Amino acid sequence: MFTGIIECMATVVKVEKNKGNLDISLKSSITNELKIDQSLCHNGVCLTVVDIDNDVYTVNVISESIERSNFGEIIPGDTVNIERSMSVNSRFDGHIVQGHVDEVAVCTQVSETDGSWKYVFKHSKNNITVEKGSITINGVSLTVVDSNENSFSVAIIPYTYNNTNFNQINVGTKVNLEFDIIGKYISKMINKTGQ
Repeated sequence: MFTGIIECMATVVKVEKNKGNLDISLKSSITNELKIDQSLCHNGVCLTVVDIDNDVYTVNVISESIERSNFGEIIPGDTVNIERSMSVNSRFDGHIVQGHVDEVAVCTQVSETDGSWKYVFKHSKNNITVEKGSITINGVSLTVVDSNENSFSVAIIPYTYNNTNFNQINVGTKVNLEFDIIGKYISKMINKTGQ
């Protein structure tokens, strides 16, 4: 489990096709603290470290994750938000993030708002957001500002803008979304009972 509080960014150094999967090698400031078989959240996707070579580590992305995320378009030089899994005795600063991306959304608007930024994203009608509810975008725990049937907005403070890959998101950029797990369960229960 994760909290959506990004620890640092990693830079993609190599992407290799491995049958239906991708082996992605990344360089980060915490590589020397990682171990093989460790789970890390990469742009919201929980991936396992399968190899470490000096300051570069490698993760394997299976076809299911490629189809549900923006990893099918990742190239060397891209930066990825990373977070190690939550320890039992740590503070819970974000919200419950499983590292299971639901879908890809597209950024439709970016505007600077006197010291912060407002981003609008369009998604399918299969998932829902609520105003002041939680959403995970590229692994970042955020609060929904405006919520519509298939779009929502978030406000980004300077710290988040400067310390995540939000500063590289423009109109047309595809991002990974994980919708709030509590909201997903409630929505499924309502749909199942028809109430």
